[in-house]
Amino acid sequence: MAKPKNILFIMFDQLRWDYLSCYGHPHLHTPNIDRLASRGVRFDRATIQSPLCGPSRMSTYTGRYVSSHGACWNNVPLNVGERTMGDYLRAQGMGCWLVGKTHMMADAEGMARLGIEADSVIGARVSECGFDVFERDDGMRPEGPEGFYDEGGALAYNDYLRGKGYDSDNPWHDYANSSIDDDGNVLSGWFLKNSDLPANIAENDSETPYLTRRGMEFIEGQGDQPWCCHLSYIKPHWPYIVPAPYHELYGPEHFLPPVRSEAETSGHPVYTAMQKAPVCRAFSRDDVRDKVLRAYMGLIKQCDDQMGVLFDWLDRTGRMQDTLIVVTSDHGDYMGDHWMGEKTFFHETSVKVPMIVYDPSPEADATRGTVCDTPVECIDLLPTFLDVAGGDSRAVDHILEGRSLLPYLRGQTPQPKDYVVCEYDFSMRPVADALGLSTAEARGFMIADSDWKMIHFEGGFRPMLFDLKNDPLELVDLGDSAEHAEVIDRLSAALDTWSRRPSQRVTISNDTLLAIRKKPSTKGVMIGIVDEDDTAAELTAKYRNRKAQDRRAVKAPV
Repeated sequence: MAKPKNILFIMFDQLRWDYLSCYGHPHLHTPNIDRLASRGVRFDRATIQSPLCGPSRMSTYTGRYVSSHGACWNNVPLNVGERTMGDYLRAQGMGCWLVGKTHMMADAEGMARLGIEADSVIGARVSECGFDVFERDDGMRPEGPEGFYDEGGALAYNDYLRGKGYDSDNPWHDYANSSIDDDGNVLSGWFLKNSDLPANIAENDSETPYLTRRGMEFIEGQGDQPWCCHLSYIKPHWPYIVPAPYHELYGPEHFLPPVRSEAETSGHPVYTAMQKAPVCRAFSRDDVRDKVLRAYMGLIKQCDDQMGVLFDWLDRTGRMQDTLIVVTSDHGDYMGDHWMGEKTFFHETSVKVPMIVYDPSPEADATRGTVCDTPVECIDLLPTFLDVAGGDSRAVDHILEGRSLLPYLRGQTPQPKDYVVCEYDFSMRPVADALGLSTAEARGFMIADSDWKMIHFEGGFRPMLFDLKNDPLELVDLGDSAEHAEVIDRLSAALDTWSRRPSQRVTISNDTLLAIRKKPSTKGVMIGIVDEDDTAAELTAKYRNRKAQDRRAVKAPV
């Protein structure tokens, strides 16, 4: 074993933490991800920073909370001035490359204002979250009356499919994400009634194996140059459909019952309003949930099988000896729990994600196969990567809001975080109109420590509160309980303190600030000095023993 000189950053999309066997799922066996956990550290309390693809990823890529970087929703541009993963790693001599999804939207207005050409090297990197792009594939090429959701979506993958004989103007939809009937009619994977059908594609040509091969192609071409590869998978994100044989591996005997109670349907007004969304109503139906779970579990099983392909190849090529590997997700999936679909709220189902980190260095030998139950956040990954690359994340702690995980990997006992934070801006959602909220009011903030989780809403609503220790399924909202007012006050005060953090003070380091406060001015500024002898002589040397002409009686010219 040697110190890692490379980083393989694997992110799945919409992968629930509890749908892996190493996290306790009794029927969905994921031996390859489990194998990585047995060689690294499994973090049991990893929290995302927003329950939505775009803002969650922007936080992970910048190491900053959503209210710091401002990209609060999918397709909201990331400010052109934000430093990202590639900026930090390239400064340490490590390449930083993308294979797969980012959900990044470039700040075209900001680039134009600064005169940055989109087709320049800098412009391309600014447009891609700081990554150099081996292949970007956000896995989204839906088409509606106004055109494609993403004009650049799945272009290379569609070309690959056409080269394999999948004849269509959009094989991503017609084959990879749809089924077919005996008359040749496409049965779209967008419709949940089709989720239990096999996708009309050879398994090896589907999206997950395709991206695995592309990731290996990238790594194979890197030689001895240090690299970070963000291998960012599209699945098990919707459309929920999977090719044979994965579509029929799981049935009702493998499904976990939905976690929900009738009391939740008449509780907090924001929460119950969100339950009325079409996706929540659909997933609250057991017949729909059962169809989707077949596909969702099959997609995860396919992901794990591809991790076996990848990890075996890394072992054969010797890359396991010099590469730090991370497996995580950008958020979870409600899958009908709490009467919800999708991910856009604050239960553990959505905001807690798997996080497994394998460090090949000898210093990590003592922690192999261990579990860390200390709360951590996804913004902690970037400081970790910077330290692995040879930098010092503490030197930029005025910008990075996460903390390096290396101490946990290498048997040290760092001071744990007092709490973790997740934010959700729902000002673009119809539920904001239904509740009569302005864009400033349609926001929620989650703050949690090891025992309690509080959700604060703008707009004058009461908070929600969950006792994570005694109610781990989060079925009982204690937000209006007078008996728990002290807990709410304590977490509210912590959230207020967090909200006042100096997150925009990014142009001067904390070390510089400390040095300035301890060092007297040597630039001749003498504020509040009454007599020249009241301060050090060397500071006033330029003002002592000087001569000048007496011009006091000279009249000004008429």
